[in-house]
Amino acid sequence: LKKNMESSHGILLVALIATFAIIHLVQAQDPEGFISLDCGLPPNEQSPYSEPVTGLQYSSDSGFIQTGKIGRIQRNLEGGYLKHQTTLRYFPDGIRNCYNITVKQGTNYLIRARAIYGNYDGLNIYPRFDLYIGPNYWATIDITKYVNGTREEISHIPRSNILDLCLVKTDGSTPFISTIDIRPLPNNSYITTSGSLKLFSRYYFSNSKFAIRLVFFFFYN
Repeated sequence: LKKNMESSHGILLVALIATFAIIHLVQAQDPEGFISLDCGLPPNEQSPYSEPVTGLQYSSDSGFIQTGKIGRIQRNLEGGYLKHQTTLRYFPDGIRNCYNITVKQGTNYLIRARAIYGNYDGLNIYPRFDLYIGPNYWATIDITKYVNGTREEISHIPRSNILDLCLVKTDGSTPFISTIDIRPLPNNSYITTSGSLKLFSRYYFSNSKFAIRLVFFFFYN
């Protein structure tokens, strides 16, 4: 009996080790097609890097845009945000500044743009500007309404292999962006034959204190 118990414990230990190894592997690798950009990541910092909380691989945005300047939210605010949310790229020059991102034509993508001001410029001037997908209006970012930051999401099927995500100045304030996340969606998700679908709201009806994160196509909140 003692021998059988020792054998069972050994099998359980091996199973636990294998489980942790699989979890580590999943955390270390992004699912295929994921694009996660840390906008304004300083050139002296590692890119890509594994985000400590989500395990997702974030890369510098410098290879996707040729304009803009990099900034960082105020140090005393950094503790309230994840690593990739503490830096940003801002655009004091020009009316329209665009990211050029390689994607797969005809694939349905969930696109998220996040803007966290964090008084990076020390001016306490809350910007207001527009987001466009190519020539098409997507959303207005108004930091006066969301001083702690805001995000916009859209489901979009690109008609070419290049996705142009543009920030457009609409008044005297300076557009900026903190992160860009792009996720390919399964073919049966958010079905539409043309156009794009903009997020209206998302609710999680549960008494659980834990957020749900699906590794395939939903975003970590």
